[in-house]
Amino acid sequence: MTSQEEKILTDEMANSSPAKSVGDPGITPLSPTHIQPQPQPQPQPCLSSWLLLITERQNDTNDQVPSGMSFMVVVAIDFGTTSSGYAYAFTKEPECIHTMRRWEGGDPGVSNQKTPTTILLTPDRKFHSFGYAARDFYHDLDPSESKHWLYLEKFKMKLHTTANLSINTDLQAANGKRVKALDIFAYALAFFKEQALKELSDQTGCEFDNNDVRWVITVPAIWKMPAKQFMREAAYKSGLVSRDNPEQLIIALEPEAASIYCRKLRLHQMVDLSNQTNQNGCSPTDNVGTAMTQGDRYVVVDCGGGTVDLTVHQIRLPEGHLKELYKASGGPYGSLGIDYEFEKLLCKIFGQDFIDQFKIKRPAAWVDLMIAFESRKRAAAPGRTNPLNINLPFSFIDYYKKFRGHSVEHALRKSNVDFVKWSSQGMLRMSPDAMNSLFKPTIEHIIQHLNELFEKPEVCNIKFLFLVGGFAESPLLQQAVQNMLQGRSRIIIPHDVGLTILKGAVLFGLDPSIIKVRRSPLTYGVGVLNRFVEGKHPSEKLLVKDGTRWCTDVFDTFISADQSVALGELVKRSYTPAKPSQQVIVIHVYCSEKESVGFISESGVKKCGTLRLDVSGTESTAPRREIQTHMQFGDTEIRAMAVDVSTGRTVKASIDFLSH
Repeated sequence: MTSQEEKILTDEMANSSPAKSVGDPGITPLSPTHIQPQPQPQPQPCLSSWLLLITERQNDTNDQVPSGMSFMVVVAIDFGTTSSGYAYAFTKEPECIHTMRRWEGGDPGVSNQKTPTTILLTPDRKFHSFGYAARDFYHDLDPSESKHWLYLEKFKMKLHTTANLSINTDLQAANGKRVKALDIFAYALAFFKEQALKELSDQTGCEFDNNDVRWVITVPAIWKMPAKQFMREAAYKSGLVSRDNPEQLIIALEPEAASIYCRKLRLHQMVDLSNQTNQNGCSPTDNVGTAMTQGDRYVVVDCGGGTVDLTVHQIRLPEGHLKELYKASGGPYGSLGIDYEFEKLLCKIFGQDFIDQFKIKRPAAWVDLMIAFESRKRAAAPGRTNPLNINLPFSFIDYYKKFRGHSVEHALRKSNVDFVKWSSQGMLRMSPDAMNSLFKPTIEHIIQHLNELFEKPEVCNIKFLFLVGGFAESPLLQQAVQNMLQGRSRIIIPHDVGLTILKGAVLFGLDPSIIKVRRSPLTYGVGVLNRFVEGKHPSEKLLVKDGTRWCTDVFDTFISADQSVALGELVKRSYTPAKPSQQVIVIHVYCSEKESVGFISESGVKKCGTLRLDVSGTESTAPRREIQTHMQFGDTEIRAMAVDVSTGRTVKASIDFLSH
């Protein structure tokens, strides 16, 4: 194609495009195939104001992760589904990790090193309190008053389960009222910022400056990009970091953080379920890392309240860097599943209509009931023979009698649930088998997922399996994992299992380049045009423009699902504006779980984000402007950078994954 032909094609595409000089959020890049060394996929010409010039993947793996050493301290926030907390380390003493002060309050049988992920807003929607303080204040409110207050708990899962997550996504409080999720997450992060800075100020004896802190927020590895971006937006809104200094915040993946911490464990800091603590000549003062040799593989199973996350790592010595061998996997199989099974059991005994009403009319009493269940849930074990008693709040018993006209005891006798009895002390008495059956569906999901993972060719010769997260403390889950593995790997559980992610996140903040290779969870790309090839391209994709035959909707792959990508590795695309006056362009980004995608119109392919290039202020006298875009997929978040080749000036580039 001559330069004149190119100009005519580009101008005509621009003229027929609805894009104005400020750009159009609906555009897609145009890429005539034969300009590139190999055929490349691409989208519809009539919508395109840009011409794709160059397609290449650059393997320059310079670790473009900011070093943590420009900060005085790293503070990690483990924002959990059921409980949350923070930990920190000064960069001058990286081995000394401090966990947050113990919280006021607490539950019987539950360690209160972290605080419940509960938040309370006043009736006029202002932040009141977080954690135990929120729960205790809400509990003490009169029922007539409490219905006006907004109490939220276990709300983190909303970010995983919402299909079209946006900054306007809302949450439902216990009283049924709705509130913006972004506000709730921002309030929670602001609370942790205040607590951590106060503790740091007390430690150092002077007021601690937030600019001296690198913040780390943990998220499940199976979270998609919109949920990660949502947490970043909440951090900006909370004042944790500013939008002008995004490097001050790192998003850490929970099982990765656990992995970083676990390989430093000494044998006296963990329980080896395989009873092989001296295997490989380790003494109790050695750490797991000394038992690992070059190329050793291990699995981290992070069992939290909302999700179970699995990651597979290989250690690379002598530095101890980590390589991900298989893309992060898992699902919503956390300990909340047991709570849902308990709620289903209550519905079976007392009726769905009553439970629904009770939760709305007596929300504080429902919270009390679930707290009582939580402590008994933690007492469930394979060999247990004595029953577990769960306190029913007086208001439950009282409200049920008003609602049904007969007693709770009568309901239990009439129900077909034999394994739950009524105790004269006002308790539900559950047999151990009844309690264990509540665990069964959740544990079966986890074991099924582990079985599928261990069948993957990449997941072989696994030396260790680390069980981490609060749910990992469950003897029922531990036994199920042991039975499934049959001695194939050593099962390791850290002593401070609930703080493993928190401590690992601090280590990650101190050295974000420790994980050198990751696997892409999805296939990402854009829709483009290719020259139409008879017999290869479907006829319905044919578009003729000025006598040239194009194939529309072709998927130009940036990176494929489960593809290895090194830290700092760049995917490059170069574009040229269709008109000198063009200021901004937005290109749709598509994704799929499939490794190989041909067209953006295939099933399972969806628009997941937009690449925005702001070329204002980079005007040049060059006859053709080339904007080179670099996308980085090897980190915990996807990043975009761009430069105007003719002037060398930076072009503002961003990828937005949140629905607007």
